[in-house]
Amino acid sequence: MNPTGDLTVALPTDREVVLTRVLDAPRDMVWAAHTDPAHLARWWGRGNPLDVEIDFRVGGRYRFVEHAPDGNAYAFRGEFLEIAAPERIVQTFEFEGAPGHVAVETLVFTEQDGRTMVTGTTRFDTAAERDAMVGSGMEEGARQSYRALEEYLVTLV
Repeated sequence: MNPTGDLTVALPTDREVVLTRVLDAPRDMVWAAHTDPAHLARWWGRGNPLDVEIDFRVGGRYRFVEHAPDGNAYAFRGEFLEIAAPERIVQTFEFEGAPGHVAVETLVFTEQDGRTMVTGTTRFDTAAERDAMVGSGMEEGARQSYRALEEYLVTLV
């Protein structure tokens, strides 16, 4: 496993982004942090206030609204396509600020020695959509969210 504390980003194809982060917490705890609205509200939006609506079942939908310090609200939504607890979630992902650009995300949770690696693979319809997401600051936002998650997980131990 990779050491904890850093997000790795890879672009394996012209339509994919892979984010990997190791967290110093057991898989069941990391899974709950990704699927329970009370937990999601504490870290997902980089630690900013977050409204969470989630119907966590195959065919269910989610919507998150991050309230940023600059006063803007950023909304994201999707549908759960596959759930294999506590190992894998496949869902769509759409930033409401760019409607119609729907990606498919696969999150895989792997535990080793009490630590959990989260690998998120996002597949876009086109290379241009992937490049636009990469250029949007997605990497830094994800890095901040996973830092917020790590800080939050410490409070659950």
